[in-house]
Amino acid sequence: MSLQFIPTVWAARLLAALEKSLVYGQANVSNRDYEGEIREAGNTVKIASIGDVTIGDYEKDTDISAPEILTDSDQSLIIDQSKYFNFYVDSVDRAQQNVNVLDEAMRRSAWALREKADTYLAGIMDAAVPAGNKIGSIATPKVPTKDDAYEYLVDLGVLLDEANVPLDGRFVIVPAWYHGLLLKDERFVNAGTFQSDAALSNGQVGSAAGFRILKSNNVPNTTATKYKIIAGHSVATAYVEQVVDLQTYKPEKRFGDAVKGLHVYGAKVVRPTALAELIANKA
Repeated sequence: MSLQFIPTVWAARLLAALEKSLVYGQANVSNRDYEGEIREAGNTVKIASIGDVTIGDYEKDTDISAPEILTDSDQSLIIDQSKYFNFYVDSVDRAQQNVNVLDEAMRRSAWALREKADTYLAGIMDAAVPAGNKIGSIATPKVPTKDDAYEYLVDLGVLLDEANVPLDGRFVIVPAWYHGLLLKDERFVNAGTFQSDAALSNGQVGSAAGFRILKSNNVPNTTATKYKIIAGHSVATAYVEQVVDLQTYKPEKRFGDAVKGLHVYGAKVVRPTALAELIANKA
């Protein structure tokens, strides 16, 4: 008996699993404003913007200046990442197992795609942080302790303040060891909520110093050193994705069912000054 398979239903399930698992790619870290309709890898999203408007002094009974011609520019967000899965379930295995093998395989596929997309997004954000918005460097990373880990978050907040980044909706993504340091500081413990709160989004472990604190094992690092702890706002990064094809089929020379799917995505930091970064080593 062939699997009961409806491509559109499975595609929706896969995307839901991906979005639920993402940390860097979730909606309150990267925005989906330009997602629109994506059909295949290689599509390009043009993001238009205009320059600042000049403000002049008005004097009574005096002509104002001629209207200013606004300058415009655009950025290109290219959907250049293409990842696929392709797995097979033998009819004998499916008949002998009580679990839904296909459903579990789909979950694992979503988890694996999540790792790829999250790591990609973390790298895109890291590469775009302006030099003036960084605390520490590759040559001389900071070494936070339980006494000053919270203070570094405050310093990241100041950098964002100076760049006029909105206060509401700021995030910072930390590795597990940095979260451990924060848990030893009463300022963090007394300020935020914790994982037991069902309202927290995926990866969020509390809130303090004006940030939602998210924890991820995908924080960019160099062999467990020089961790790039990124803070910012969702206006900074645009992310687009789509599962463009998902098929079930029967391999000609096998008894069983196979499923393959294609996930395409791309990202662009459109407001780099809305990101800040702490480069840090473990103590």
